[in-house]
Amino acid sequence: MSEQVQQESVGVATGETLVEVNGLKTYYDDGGIVDSNPVKAVDGVDFEIKRGETLGLVGESGCGKTTLGRTLIQLEKSTAGEVLFDGTDVTELSGKELKDWRRNSQMVFQDPESSLNDRMTVGEIVREPLDVHDWNTPEERRERVRELLDVVGLQPQHYYRYPHQFSGGQRQRIGIARALALEPEFVVLDEPVSALDVSVQAQILNLLEDLQDEFGLTYLFIAHDLSVVRHICDRVAVMYLGNVMELGDAEELFENPKNPYTHSLLSAIPEPDPTANKDRITLRGTPPSPRDPPKGCPFTTRCPMKIRPEKYQDMDSDTWVAIEVFREVLRERSRAEKSLTEQAKELLGMETRFSDIGEIKQELFGDIDLSSEVERHIDEAADRVEENNEEEARRVLREEFGSVCDFEKPDDHVVSDTGRVSHCHRHKSEYTEPDEFVPYTER
Repeated sequence: MSEQVQQESVGVATGETLVEVNGLKTYYDDGGIVDSNPVKAVDGVDFEIKRGETLGLVGESGCGKTTLGRTLIQLEKSTAGEVLFDGTDVTELSGKELKDWRRNSQMVFQDPESSLNDRMTVGEIVREPLDVHDWNTPEERRERVRELLDVVGLQPQHYYRYPHQFSGGQRQRIGIARALALEPEFVVLDEPVSALDVSVQAQILNLLEDLQDEFGLTYLFIAHDLSVVRHICDRVAVMYLGNVMELGDAEELFENPKNPYTHSLLSAIPEPDPTANKDRITLRGTPPSPRDPPKGCPFTTRCPMKIRPEKYQDMDSDTWVAIEVFREVLRERSRAEKSLTEQAKELLGMETRFSDIGEIKQELFGDIDLSSEVERHIDEAADRVEENNEEEARRVLREEFGSVCDFEKPDDHVVSDTGRVSHCHRHKSEYTEPDEFVPYTER
């Protein structure tokens, strides 16, 4: 890297906000003629990233991490909200302004094989951003590429080789060199080491840290591997179903998670000691469809600490879980596609594959001693299903067993002196926050 760039990077001020995200939403299929119910990949996200820091972004597959990262650098178009980069809302940029701004933000993609063009040499791949932005003279571009190859640990002779001639770790180094070509301030790292061997992962992580120190880079680090996130990130954002559930200092968050989803996620980290006694929280089911997320808390359908109605505070866990599963079964049935034949059978009052509610009820409640009041509401809901009125069945269960978690979106509550925030109703003063999390059992 040139001496001039090194000198400039030393003067980067840390602690100032570089990226500020306010109410960001990214929906797909919004306003379609046939299907007007959009996929809410990112659904109202707020956070900021300081200059020179690494913000980790973790969560289950499909929670919207990559979409969020791509939206920040305008590879995806946002539906609403703003992304302020040094005070400029980049979601409003277009044409030449957008092209000029993209010099300041780059991305390292997850798969180092598919993200590189096999028909181009390494030199052409790394030089391409310089060509697109007409950076200096052709001779200076070639020299710049050679400097970048040296910075990421590759050899000058690699300039004329093709991606298939390199290992996975070397290909990822090529991707990093390409991302650094235009001297960006902000880099989105989308699972940059997930496709690599453990020993190679360490090399790439060390390289990323060295580059950050040398050039004052700011990272959004997207990953599944929580141990990697803990090692490299200053702060961590935990994402679920398009929402940030908890955001705060990395070490503090790992040591003392405040959000039920964060607690569940961290409980899945394997212990190196096979004799260690660790309670793992097994979440039931799968995340709801982002096309039809819950109206209240996004985690309400799986949360082991869901707030119960006051009259059922003392209900035993097995009964409560069975009721929650029953409600989820009816929700999923409402989303299932029905054929024309099945719709016709319903109109004629005939049985369909959606009519086996008796078996479902027996499987969930057959071994549970229900109170007369609870059983009455369960039976009423089952009767409505047999009458092909599942919407009324869901209403019966919702009015009797629904909670604030089902109906109201939680606010972001500050839960520590360091400014950590958690997206959960449990932090409200009117709800007692339990001392420990009680895991659901598989049913």
